Amino acid sequence: MGIKDWKLVVGAGLIFVYAAAPAAHDIPNDVTVQTFLKPEGQRLRLLVRAPLQAMRDMDYPKPRGTTRADLMDLGRAEPTLRDASTLWIADFVDVYENDVHLGKPDVVAVRASLPSDRSFTSYDDALAHVTGPPLPPDAEFVWSQGLLDVLFEYPIQSERSNFAIEPRLARLGIRTLTVLRFLPPGGAVRAFEFYGDPGLVRLDPSWRQAAWQFVKLGFFHILDGTDHLLFLGCLVIPFRRFRPLVAIVTAFTVAHSITLIASAYNLAPDALWFPPLIETLIATSIVYMALENIVFAAEEQPQSTQRSQSRVFSAELHPNDGSSTERKISAVSASSAVAFPSALKRRWLVTFAFGLVHGFGFSFALRQTLQFAGSHLLASLLSFNIGVELGQLLVLAILIPALGFLFHAVVAERLGTIILSAIVAHTAWHWMSERAGVLRQYRFEWPAIDAAFLASLLRWAMLGVVAAALYWLVFGVLRAGRRGERDDVHDAA
Repeated sequence: MGIKDWKLVVGAGLIFVYAAAPAAHDIPNDVTVQTFLKPEGQRLRLLVRAPLQAMRDMDYPKPRGTTRADLMDLGRAEPTLRDASTLWIADFVDVYENDVHLGKPDVVAVRASLPSDRSFTSYDDALAHVTGPPLPPDAEFVWSQGLLDVLFEYPIQSERSNFAIEPRLARLGIRTLTVLRFLPPGGAVRAFEFYGDPGLVRLDPSWRQAAWQFVKLGFFHILDGTDHLLFLGCLVIPFRRFRPLVAIVTAFTVAHSITLIASAYNLAPDALWFPPLIETLIATSIVYMALENIVFAAEEQPQSTQRSQSRVFSAELHPNDGSSTERKISAVSASSAVAFPSALKRRWLVTFAFGLVHGFGFSFALRQTLQFAGSHLLASLLSFNIGVELGQLLVLAILIPALGFLFHAVVAERLGTIILSAIVAHTAWHWMSERAGVLRQYRFEWPAIDAAFLASLLRWAMLGVVAAALYWLVFGVLRAGRRGERDDVHDAA
């Protein structure tokens, strides 16, 4: 046998060994972990159910007299199950009482369960099942299809303390979903669901803790949202003065606060077509803002040229009358600036309208996070909006000087505005086309006209009245101030 033949034999052997490797080393795709956490007196009980398939590299005992490697000997499995519960669960769950780490728990009870068992639908049933009699030791049990049920106990100071948990169970599978139900004294059940490692989860946060958490969430959410950043960039390009921009961005914040809070209180449509509709409208808002910037830039140059010609013409008519020339130049400059308040007002109105749409987009991102607000839903929503506003102000503080330098040292303002807006419009157009394609896959159905629909319609009408009142208040004050400026201009002329 030659060297080439030996290589073929060795290669075939390696392939055979790899193909015959036990499935115990494979990482499962989807893993669901069910947990109950309940403080009782001086102890905190943690009930956990996880699939045994996720407990990899464990040497489960095989029944004697069988050649099947997928079976587990239930009569001799308890020590291995205890090791699995410690190595794969207890070592990766940290529990805190009043911000003090409780240390490692005691493994009170452990057992293997069939996949058809439904005892983890309630805490009492799960506790009775885990502490009850195990499966018969001679039962045929396929460990890769079975479940591991464990009861952990932590010593605590009081059942009314503030508890927090930090599960790090993402290593159990490619996508690990943890379902946690916390049962504080009083009978109320608080349910949590999170994928991967969520970090520290406060089970009963104070309003300060919830507010700070959602301020951070809102701040980083606006920085991570590409579509929201492009929309904000479209606002900045034509109005690079910080003061009017703060007003415009605040109008955007007030608008998305209205729809965000309304969605959190279940006032938004729950149809399947509604999220893709909102995503399509968000992309449409960016396209509209970018095109409006291009039109605004195209109209700005003639106005600027006409303003310069008017100043020269006034100086030529009154070459020796310095004070008269000065007054006329001031009058022309002020009258030409009247277009800025009207453009600013239009931008406020459009931004407010699109802000209502973006608020629904924020609500989709908050659906899984509002569970961490505890009993402070409204405070958490307002804090999220504050974080969004802070993030937007940070973006303004960076974009305004950056655009000022770009238009001063690299490209002319009018040309730069058109180029940047065209790039944004091109990007948002592709988003709009893709999202519209997704939206067309859903069938729109008119809601049934019943009492619930009329009640929801009435609530939205009330929100519309609030939005109209805010608009009137803001622009009423602005109009009065601008009217005073125009009167001063006429007096100067």
